[in-house]
Amino acid sequence: MSQPTHVYPVLWYDDHVRLIDQTRLPNEFDYVEIRLAEDLAMAIETMIVRGAPAIGVAAAYGVYLGAKAIQTSDRSQFLAQLEPVAARLRKTRPTAVNLFWAIDRMLKVAHQTLGSVDYLKQVLLVTAQAINADDIRTCEQIGDHGVTVLPSSPAKLRLLTHCNAGALATAGYGTALGVVRSAWREGRLERVYADETRPRLQGAKLTAWECVQEGIPVTVITDNMAAHCMQRGLIDMVVVGADRIAANGDTANKIGTYSVALAAKAHGIPFYVAAPLSTIDFAIADGSQIPIEERDPSEIYQVGETLLCPKGAEFYNPAFDVTPASLITAIITEHGAIAPQELQPRLQPLALV
Repeated sequence: MSQPTHVYPVLWYDDHVRLIDQTRLPNEFDYVEIRLAEDLAMAIETMIVRGAPAIGVAAAYGVYLGAKAIQTSDRSQFLAQLEPVAARLRKTRPTAVNLFWAIDRMLKVAHQTLGSVDYLKQVLLVTAQAINADDIRTCEQIGDHGVTVLPSSPAKLRLLTHCNAGALATAGYGTALGVVRSAWREGRLERVYADETRPRLQGAKLTAWECVQEGIPVTVITDNMAAHCMQRGLIDMVVVGADRIAANGDTANKIGTYSVALAAKAHGIPFYVAAPLSTIDFAIADGSQIPIEERDPSEIYQVGETLLCPKGAEFYNPAFDVTPASLITAIITEHGAIAPQELQPRLQPLALV
């Protein structure tokens, strides 16, 4: 299949959800068509779709697919049968808070909408599509706000990013890569340095793929090269995405982000997190309360069919780590770049609306 000009990893298409199969990139570009809520849940678990905002959008469509399959005209029975659908989707990825935010929004709409069950189902589809469209607009706003915090010199910057927080990780455009795209558009970007991001290599496979598609210069480095590149003066700024941000600004992102933040602090390099308001979990005080997903150890000890480690070794495979707010210069949201300690007074009132 030919590769696209614009990347939209999650879309409602005719009567089903169309997902870009991210497990096949960068060698193959193809779609997966999803018509059942259970298949959507499995697509999230197997990382066919990944990235916190994209997972949230996909989960919203998953709630609708589950609703669509419910065979009753009784409103109370319908709402009761919708709860197990939501519960299944919630179990797919425990760290990405956008997942829970989107599911809760869909359930709130279901409970507040009056009318027939058929009408309620239509409203749920419209709501999921609105979440999809809103995320694209939000990412474009994050990118534009990100341009305003770029260092004034040099004229063209070298930005380091970790994992993939691009169009593939959102409904389109991206959070951290949204900043990259906007910087490129404004002529402020010289090059992106992309950490490969072990063990699933999202930086090498996905971030590099997105940059290549748009002609943005990109250099892939192994994760343990980041500090060296900073020491050599190759990095002017770091910008990463987030899967959950606590009320105090502590941020969970792909494993290895914390190490990059420590290295940036040691070298006096600004470290930014780019994420939508929906990624901030004001219900938790700090990063110690963020659940950290642990994934199958096979992600570490083999690539494809090739074993990398000796039999008898043990493995530890957390998918995320938490970067303390003290290491974060600012968090770039659709409402601007905000210091971590200012999140609650400035954004929590908006989150409660």
